Amino acid sequence: MHHLDQNRPKGLATALAHARSPRPPSPDTPAGPAVPAWPGRPQTVPEAGPADLDLRALLRLSLRASDGSGRLRPAPSAGALHPVDTELVLGAGCPLPPGRYGYDPLRDHVHFLGGRTDTAPPGIRAELSVTARRTISHYGHRAWPLLLLDAGHAAAALFLAARALGMTAPELHLDGEAELPLAFLRIAPSLPAPGAPVGSQPPERPPAPEELLARRSAPPPLPGRPAPEALRAVLTAATRAGGSDLRWCVAVGPPRPGLMELGTDGRTLRRFAVGEARPTLAVWAAGQAWIADAGAVLLAIGCPQDADEPHIRRAHLRAGFAVHLAHVTARHHGVAARPVGSWQQADLGAALGATPGRDWVVHALALGTLHADEENTP
Repeated sequence: MHHLDQNRPKGLATALAHARSPRPPSPDTPAGPAVPAWPGRPQTVPEAGPADLDLRALLRLSLRASDGSGRLRPAPSAGALHPVDTELVLGAGCPLPPGRYGYDPLRDHVHFLGGRTDTAPPGIRAELSVTARRTISHYGHRAWPLLLLDAGHAAAALFLAARALGMTAPELHLDGEAELPLAFLRIAPSLPAPGAPVGSQPPERPPAPEELLARRSAPPPLPGRPAPEALRAVLTAATRAGGSDLRWCVAVGPPRPGLMELGTDGRTLRRFAVGEARPTLAVWAAGQAWIADAGAVLLAIGCPQDADEPHIRRAHLRAGFAVHLAHVTARHHGVAARPVGSWQQADLGAALGATPGRDWVVHALALGTLHADEENTP
């Protein structure tokens, strides 16, 4: 039973073109329930047995709300609207009986949805879909890129939680081929054999659970240019996680403003464009003026205007996934960060003199060594 959303676009390419236009959204409409009306009796996730995957800890570190409002889930979301819904297909090696469950992150409950208990593969399969109405209620025609980015962030939250708990690296599916589920991760119930391949390139250093619970989007402004080693680490994390559809760079300001990317050796920074880009980025990012003074801005570039629907889904899911990993990396290096997902007329390739319509800003992460709470500290 997948949660179906009546607000799915009839044409995702058309929806993306509308989102990239300068037309402002209409006034807000009701967001509706924050969680699907899962059928069946709610139940808590039991403690894991000695041979079980710790499903309770996995959800606590990834998707569970930190308070009753739902605004403080570990995975960031545009407008704190949290449109991503999660269904869990559980097999052997889990603390609940095999079957399909809907997850309620506000109450930290699951609802049994059925499913044959003798056919579920061992371990956890977390399937992600979206209730578009929640994000459309505030962002209107700009919502669909944000919905896909949010799903990518949720996938990254689950991925990092599994890594932090020492689980087998998840088999990750962000290929964009299916509309339902948009993405899924499968976690096997046993540790891999030494030298065994994993489903996606993990971060070099698994995060600690405390890091995942502490991550938050820093409030603007975000002044202070990060050190080169921090920028290199953030770029490396994004590039490793971002897939082949995206190019990654970082916009920096004085004393030598421009756009930088990883060098061919993967260890150095290379300047490929000269000039101050941050004021233009501020205009493109729904007029968020504070971006012009951010210490640096990590940019995911790609998704041409003639991209088909699988490409659009794949690029945005991967961008959300990679920015999430880059965000955690930035925090580890003492850099404050805030994802920026809404972009209009942001054809960076055309602005640099390349063919128009090919290299758009898909997602971004604003970076700074100071944030609003520290800016005026002596």
